[in-house]
Amino acid sequence: MKWLIRISLAVLSLAVLAALLAWALFPRYAQDLVQRAMGNADIIIRIDKPGHPGLSGIPFGKLEVVFKAPPDSCSAKTSSYIMSLHRGVVSWKRSTAHDKTTALDKQRSFPLELSLKADSVSIIQGKNGLQFFDEKPHMSMRMDAVGNGGLFPAFHPVSFRYGIEKARLLVNDLSFKDISYTVNIDREGAWRQKRAPIAVNGLDTETGSVPVSDFNALFGQETDPDKPCFLSFYDCSVNLFGLRARTPRIDFDPKKQETSFTLTLSDVPLGTLPGFRGTDPSRPFATGKLSGTIPVSIRDSKLMIQNASIRSDSNTGLRYYSSDRSPWLSIDLASHRSGLFSKLDATILLGKNSDTRQAVSLQSFSSSFLGGKLSSGPSKYDPSRGKLSYTFKLENIRLPERIRLNGDFSGDLKGSLTGTIPISFKNDGYSINNARITSKDSGSIVHSPPRTKKNGNKSVIDTSPQSTTYRYREPDLDISRTIDGKTAIGFVMNRLTRETGGGTALFLSPKGTLELWHVKNNPSLLTVHDFSAGFMNGSLALDKVDYDMKKQSASTELVLNNIPLQKLLDLQGMKKIFATGSISGTIPVIIEKGRFEIPEGNMNAEQTGTIIYSTTEEERAAANESMRITYEALSDFRYSELVSSIRMSPDGQSTIRLSLKGVNPSFQDGRPVHLNLNVEQNLLDLLRSLTITSVLEQKISEKAIQQKQ
Repeated sequence: MKWLIRISLAVLSLAVLAALLAWALFPRYAQDLVQRAMGNADIIIRIDKPGHPGLSGIPFGKLEVVFKAPPDSCSAKTSSYIMSLHRGVVSWKRSTAHDKTTALDKQRSFPLELSLKADSVSIIQGKNGLQFFDEKPHMSMRMDAVGNGGLFPAFHPVSFRYGIEKARLLVNDLSFKDISYTVNIDREGAWRQKRAPIAVNGLDTETGSVPVSDFNALFGQETDPDKPCFLSFYDCSVNLFGLRARTPRIDFDPKKQETSFTLTLSDVPLGTLPGFRGTDPSRPFATGKLSGTIPVSIRDSKLMIQNASIRSDSNTGLRYYSSDRSPWLSIDLASHRSGLFSKLDATILLGKNSDTRQAVSLQSFSSSFLGGKLSSGPSKYDPSRGKLSYTFKLENIRLPERIRLNGDFSGDLKGSLTGTIPISFKNDGYSINNARITSKDSGSIVHSPPRTKKNGNKSVIDTSPQSTTYRYREPDLDISRTIDGKTAIGFVMNRLTRETGGGTALFLSPKGTLELWHVKNNPSLLTVHDFSAGFMNGSLALDKVDYDMKKQSASTELVLNNIPLQKLLDLQGMKKIFATGSISGTIPVIIEKGRFEIPEGNMNAEQTGTIIYSTTEEERAAANESMRITYEALSDFRYSELVSSIRMSPDGQSTIRLSLKGVNPSFQDGRPVHLNLNVEQNLLDLLRSLTITSVLEQKISEKAIQQKQ
């Protein structure tokens, strides 16, 4: 009995020693054990730094699986894959899930559930193939361990599940990011993935994001008998350039690397698109909805859009607001006839090319737009500056007819626009370099500001304000914009007229430069500089004026050159005064809260001339002797000097001083005559008509009548 106990203890000690030895030596033999358990020469498993088995499983530093997919009817070549898992643990437990296929006839089976967790996983196809990356993967497999009379049981997989969250897939130079999908296959379903939701958050390249994002679909291994090798996606939707588009199905041929489908847009709010989102919901920048169809085909690394059409509803448009938050301009973008965009064609290169060094680049674009055509050639990329550039071409775009002015302004803008717009994009914004836009047409803008008049100590609005109409012809614009928003608009016109109740002023070939948003701390500041125009056979110019739209304030100096005196007289249709010669001078102007002030302006004759004042017999009969002398002197006055000055306060009260020196050959043998005339008058209405001749005539007539009385 004692010997039996001793022998039993020795055997038990030997068993414990063997178990301890197996546990201690497991990291050394784990590689052979795993590979022998797989029993598949096409699958190679390498374990780096395996740990000792424990209650939580077997840890490892790296687990690498190398396997090959043999050629089949869909692929004529063998594809090799390497799957690597880093810093993970394999655990197991008895499976309690019921599966009718787990019980093998006449064999003992033990259902297991293996679980694998790791810090990261990567799957790489060949040298230049697909690359898949995922963090914190969690995979689980159910299998049957079946005893077959040998030392090790045979393992028969039953099911496999892998929940992918925020993974990344690299295809050539494209990166599909934040991929979510659940792989769920089992033996009962012949190891084929059923349709399950797949989501891809965005698409990136080496140089930035691509305007394709938020792709959602159903994807599985169910094949169409007519297209057995195609990858099919169902109930697809995607954001394309900010537009939410849908298509019921996308079939991709991996062998030919091609597919074609039609995306459908349905009531997409314009205000939700990038660049059209306003900052104040009560004052929306963009309104209306877009719909349409976009036929897409992908072939030979080219994405092609052919004959796409985008329509807009009747409420679609853009609205701009003034500094006091009231609307002042809107653009109607409602579809007329063929739609907002029609016959839209585009070719986009997928994969890095030598011209742009971009993984995604626009090769060509053209579309009918607002009655004309909008197109672009190949994009250009500057790698040293990270800048992607396009040049858009406009042909007879009838945008002016869609512009509506609000508030104190109204207009009748006509015609179409033609030109080119070079635009460049960087990560921090976009810029425009010398865009050129011209029009052969004309239009008009009417300004009808409310006027106030005093009623005791109160102010009321005048119901019949004075209106000013500006008519332009053949504008030519040169537009530039820096990356931080500073905008300069150079302009040239054939002519510009200013019409009021008192007369019309004509400006020939006006030109200058308007600067917007060029002062960071004062976005309401507008600057006009280098302005000049032909005016009354002479010219008018100003070097620079800064106008603060919020404060309604500015100061500048108008320069008049070679203005014929007779043109000033003709503005009011004057027939009693005839003059030759021209004047030049400077008129400083100060604007405060919309009110004008002239501190001290001067206009002088450039050379000698003649002034003839025609009087009637009644006027001469009513005049006394001194006034008749004045009439005689002015009947053929040859001036040698004409000097004038003008001052005007903000309320319109002004003082005009005229000094005339010269002779009348038929008056007192050509005796020298010196005439001084002071005119005090409210000039606001007269300035609107740009003339003072009616006041001169009135003052001369009044002086004659007063002296007669």
